[in-house]
Amino acid sequence: MEIRAFKGLRPVREKVALVASRPYDVLNSDEARKEAIGNPDSFLNVVKPEISLPADVDPYAEEVYQAGRLNFQAMLDKGIFFQDEKACLYIYELIMNGRSQSGIVACAAVEDYLNGGIKKHELTRPDKEADRKNHVRISMLNAEPVFFAYKTEPQLDNIVAQIKTAEAEYAFMADDGVEHKFWCVNDDNTINKIIAVFDNMPATYVADGHHRTAAAALVGNELKNENPNHSGAEEYNYFLAVHFPDNQLKIIDYNRVVKDLNGLEATTFLQAVSASFQVEKIGGRPFKPEKLHDMGMYLQGEWYALTAHPDTYDDNDPIAVLDVTILSSQILEPILDIHNLRTDKRIEFIGGIRGLEELQRRVDSGDMAAAFAMYPVSMRQLMDIADSGLVMPPKVTWFEPKLRSGLVVHSLEN
Repeated sequence: MEIRAFKGLRPVREKVALVASRPYDVLNSDEARKEAIGNPDSFLNVVKPEISLPADVDPYAEEVYQAGRLNFQAMLDKGIFFQDEKACLYIYELIMNGRSQSGIVACAAVEDYLNGGIKKHELTRPDKEADRKNHVRISMLNAEPVFFAYKTEPQLDNIVAQIKTAEAEYAFMADDGVEHKFWCVNDDNTINKIIAVFDNMPATYVADGHHRTAAAALVGNELKNENPNHSGAEEYNYFLAVHFPDNQLKIIDYNRVVKDLNGLEATTFLQAVSASFQVEKIGGRPFKPEKLHDMGMYLQGEWYALTAHPDTYDDNDPIAVLDVTILSSQILEPILDIHNLRTDKRIEFIGGIRGLEELQRRVDSGDMAAAFAMYPVSMRQLMDIADSGLVMPPKVTWFEPKLRSGLVVHSLEN
């Protein structure tokens, strides 16, 4: 796999904690506006630039993408951002609840994505792809890194550990309690060692950021086709990624709530569920699944433990073994008539970081009829699916902690 050092655009040290923002896809426009109040340096002005325009603006309008470009240029002009003088790699460490993960920030190759070397496990939506493409094409920036994984390499572990013995370029605690540390790697010998290890890797994996990855690769390919003097060395042939060893990553649960029971009474619904699951009534205490093929269900003020019958799954099939597949095939489709998880408005998805209490709240409020608490998939399952050329159902993986945006930016122009 090819990675490349680059001249990163970075915030000055005294501004980094103000600049660094949550990624664009974990906040809607209203939430982003509230989060950026009183902080004109927030990188949300670049990745969700509609917040700097009137509230009634269409977030997909041309003026929004232009605003993102102009807002970043203003940060450069004010000296909030600067560009490293030489091409570097970077190390990015996140510490959450005492658990650390350290990734290598480098440019990945568009060609590796197009030829399948960078493996994915989710389908993308054309509308979201188009939105991210517009951001990249108009700004000529990879403003946010994508989140990649690789099968752990002891040699890289040792190199990264040695780099981290030096004082971090950035070190700050975000308002969610996650600590962020960042090192610049500008020693050519170290850079070459890291690149050489990646050269021998058969694959890397998109962990989080499928739409950003696809958009960056598609824009790079378009720019290549439009350039009669294309050489292959241009910056648009590469895009920004943070590469983490798989054994440091944690996937947490990604849960489901449904708006109605498809016209069924609760007792009838429970009876239908019991055809495919062992159903145990828990009561008012939330039930968090502790193993594969167990699920929690919240219905009419009560929690239930569901254990899938053995004939409802296939442990030898990388997709059929997933609990989200079992939920769909045994409850969502045959009982609730929910078939397309990407488009059906009767189902919503809630990241496990919000806790089971959020599931309970949504049902108790009357907004939803039932909730399902899922056991998280593993990195091994994710990689097996990607290696098989298959894709997971929608909304299966939720990674924590999330990367902060604005720590480093990659220009497609220089």
